[in-house]
Amino acid sequence: MRTHYCGHLNKSLAGQTVDLCGWVNRRRDLGGLIFIDMRDREGVVQVVIDPDMTEIFTLANQLRNEFCIRLSGEVRERPESQCNKDMATGEVEIFATGLEIINRSEALPLDFNQKNSEEQRLKYRYLDLRRPEMSDRIKLRAKASSFVRRFLDDNAFLDIETPVLTKATPEGARDYLVPSRVHKGKFYALPQSPQLFKQLLMMSGFDRYYQIVKCFRDEDLRADRQPEFTQIDIETSFMSADQVRAVTEKMITEMWQELLNVDLGTFPVMSFQEAARRFGSDKPDLRNPLELVDVADILKDVEFQVFSAPANDPKGRVAVIRVPGGASLSRKQIDEYTKFVGIYGAKGLAWMKVNDRAAGIEGVQSPVAKFLNEEIVTTLLERTQAESGDIIFFGADSKRVVTEAMGALRLKVGEDLELTDKSAWKPLWVVDFPMFEENEDGSLSAMHHPFTSPLNLTPEELAANPADALSNAYDMVINGYEVGGGSVRIHNSEMQSTVFDILGISTEEQRLKFGFLLDALKFGTPPHAGLAFGLDRLVMLLCGTDNIRDVIAFPKTTAAACLLTDAPSLANPASLEELSIAVKIAKKKIDQE
Repeated sequence: MRTHYCGHLNKSLAGQTVDLCGWVNRRRDLGGLIFIDMRDREGVVQVVIDPDMTEIFTLANQLRNEFCIRLSGEVRERPESQCNKDMATGEVEIFATGLEIINRSEALPLDFNQKNSEEQRLKYRYLDLRRPEMSDRIKLRAKASSFVRRFLDDNAFLDIETPVLTKATPEGARDYLVPSRVHKGKFYALPQSPQLFKQLLMMSGFDRYYQIVKCFRDEDLRADRQPEFTQIDIETSFMSADQVRAVTEKMITEMWQELLNVDLGTFPVMSFQEAARRFGSDKPDLRNPLELVDVADILKDVEFQVFSAPANDPKGRVAVIRVPGGASLSRKQIDEYTKFVGIYGAKGLAWMKVNDRAAGIEGVQSPVAKFLNEEIVTTLLERTQAESGDIIFFGADSKRVVTEAMGALRLKVGEDLELTDKSAWKPLWVVDFPMFEENEDGSLSAMHHPFTSPLNLTPEELAANPADALSNAYDMVINGYEVGGGSVRIHNSEMQSTVFDILGISTEEQRLKFGFLLDALKFGTPPHAGLAFGLDRLVMLLCGTDNIRDVIAFPKTTAAACLLTDAPSLANPASLEELSIAVKIAKKKIDQE
């Protein structure tokens, strides 16, 4: 039906007749001539309809925004004075010689010229996707996927599919369960990732695997999470962690170069411990110049227990952030920051304004200054490299609370005071994560997943001191977002059983849940490692948005609902009966409804 896309027309086609299909983006009636901005997925072009073309002109009078039309016409150069430099096709226009209204449009529930609510946009997603901004994002996503396939194909990786209906395994989030009609009372689980299958593929001799695959996690959502998400899944055999990082870093740098013409450079490598110490996060945004500075040694002998107690507690931490120019903050703004850190468990937020650096303790203003002497203040100013006009914020509590609260405060202050360089790209690798993290009851859980190999430890050494073990894991971070993570996997059955034992998984449960894996590890398993990227999050960064829903054609809300299709919905009672499932709704919920 078409010979060209609207957005592809230019002066080289002048004099040619083209057939176009698309939508009316805008209609204008000026001095007898009708002008139409016609749009398709590739862009917009101006169409001129002359009154001498009586039949076409009469039909064009009926056109309204979003009518679906087919149009024929001659490509003509526009006079220099009439060129539209804001349009890619602004040097040409189409003189219409044929017009067909394929489908009319009712008044739209969305206003393309105004900002619509996200609820409206998701409910009428098929209309929202017509907007050039959204269309460009979906096209960029397609280009990113295509690039990944080309790169991995060229580097000898094989695209291999893995099952979607599988067995529940611990991956760190709740599973979506699918009941079996054939096996009454039993359930499949939708995969949180193809983790075990890609390891089995390594055991099968396919030493370079990849897959762009849907994964499912029934977890609480936020702007950069979805219940179903797309993962670029990569696994290799006979490659070290450094080699895996090298090939995947090359993929990302070449992707940014091809799609954005941006050189990301070489990625620095930072340990988890350093990231948490300096930035209060395992995914630090290096565009923000603020850093956490530990000062427990300076404050351990002060009479102020808020400082000295955690300063002397092995599980405590006292850290500060120096904010350049922050002395101009009002008391109201400081109080707002105090409330903000309370979200992360902090009981308060002490501060010190540096009004005159050269005056020492006489030049600072702080509610806690009375607990500090000249030597302590001087040492604090020297360690933080504070200058006149700065403010210093103090965090004092358990290590976890201080790290999380001050890390979040760092990001917020950097955003509020425009200290974060939004024009920059700051990637890095974070490595040497703890193997385990301690739960409230003192038990241990895997920080990554239970198939991650410890770093340079034997099973005996790991069992003797699991709390201090590091894992051979690595995350790629770009501008404060974890875009990919992976690890060297356990390829030894004794080590895998040791990890399960540490996690409190009984021998019986190990056989029940992972018997197939433990068996497979006994038959010449090669050393293997891998990494998975979140495609949605990568594209979100490429598009310059901070909402993952902006780059998914049909996303869910933060309540895991689809407003377009009204999913999830109640199941047919007959279907439930066939599955031997009875749905029970709590009486309290019924009363509320």
